[in-house]
Amino acid sequence: MDFKDYIKQLAERVEKLKENLQTEEATKNALIMPFLQALGYDVFNPIEVIPEYTCDIGTKKGEKIDYAIFSEGAPVILIECKHWEQELTLHDNQLLRYFHVSPAKFGILTNGIQYRFYTDLEVPNKMDEKPFLQIDITNLKDSHIEELKKFHKSYFNVDNILSSASELKYTRELKNVIGREFNSPSPEFVKLFAKQVYDGVVTQKILEQFTLLLKKSIHSYINDQITDRLKSALASSNDKTTEVVKEEEKEESTVPDDGIVTTVDEMEGYMIVKSILRQKVEIQRVIFKDTKGYFAIMLDNTKKTVCRLYFNGKQKYICTIDENRKENRHDIDSLDDIYNYADDVLKSLSNYLQE
Repeated sequence: MDFKDYIKQLAERVEKLKENLQTEEATKNALIMPFLQALGYDVFNPIEVIPEYTCDIGTKKGEKIDYAIFSEGAPVILIECKHWEQELTLHDNQLLRYFHVSPAKFGILTNGIQYRFYTDLEVPNKMDEKPFLQIDITNLKDSHIEELKKFHKSYFNVDNILSSASELKYTRELKNVIGREFNSPSPEFVKLFAKQVYDGVVTQKILEQFTLLLKKSIHSYINDQITDRLKSALASSNDKTTEVVKEEEKEESTVPDDGIVTTVDEMEGYMIVKSILRQKVEIQRVIFKDTKGYFAIMLDNTKKTVCRLYFNGKQKYICTIDENRKENRHDIDSLDDIYNYADDVLKSLSNYLQE
C-alpha cells in the first residue's frame, strides 16, 4: 500500500470512529497515532517518538507537549493534540510557548481531523501565528497528500519543506484576501478598477456605484469561467461516449441509475455558495450532495446542511436553514441572485460554527 492509499484509508477510519471518541486521549490513540504511523514513524519507539515530552520554559518546569518526533537525537517536530470536536487555537498554547526554546523547526496542532503545520517564516525561532499548511484529513486533495508526503520519515528534509512553506503560506493568505475582496470589495480595490474604466473623479457616489458594478462583474466573470469549463468537460465526455456506444445508448448513459442528474446550474450555484462561505470557513469543508428533489450544500457532512438549491422546477429558489433546521425559501431569477441572500447563507453557516 502506497502513501496515498494509506492516508485515504486513515480518512475512512476517522469518519467511522470519531463519534465514539469521548476524550482527548482516545482521539490521540485512535486518530493521531495512526496518522504518525502513516508518516512512517514508530510511535512505540522512544528514540523516534516521545509522548508527553517534557518542556521546561523559564521558571515553568515539567510542562509537557503531547508528542515530539526526534531525528538524530533532537526534536524536529512538536505535536499538540486536542479532542476531535475541539476548536484549534494557538492562544495560550503549549506549542506556541515551547517552540522558541526548542531546536524543532515544525509544530503541528491537531484534533485528529484538522492538521495545522507551523514554522518560523516571519521571525527566526518564533513560531508564526498562522500555519503554512492546513489539512482536513476527511477532505483531502492530491496536493495535500503531496505536501504531507514531505513529512514522511523517508522523505523528511527540513530545507525542502521550508523552501515550499513560504509559498504555501502566502498563497493561501492571498487566496483569502482575494476571496474577501471578491465578496466585499474594499474602497481601494474598487478604485483600482474604477480608475481604469472611468475618466472622472471617483467621488463617494461613484465609488458606491462601482462597488456594486465590480462585485457583479467579478461574479459574472467567475460564472462564465465555470460554465465554459463545465461545457468543455461535458462536451469531452460526450465525444468519448459517442465513440463506444450508439446514440440511444448514449442518452441512457447520461442519466444515472438512480435518476439523479447534476446540472450545470447546480454546479454553478454550488460554486457561488462556496465563494460566500469562504469568508468564514476553509473552502474544502464545503461539500454537496445531489438528490432527486434538491441539491444540498453542507459543512463537513450531511448533518450540517447550510442551504438547498431547488433548480428542477420552473421557479428556481434557494432555501437557507435556520437554527431550528427549518427551510427559508428565497426565489431567484438568475444565479447571480444567490448573492442577494449571502447574509442568510452565512447565518445558516453560523448555526454550525457555534456548536
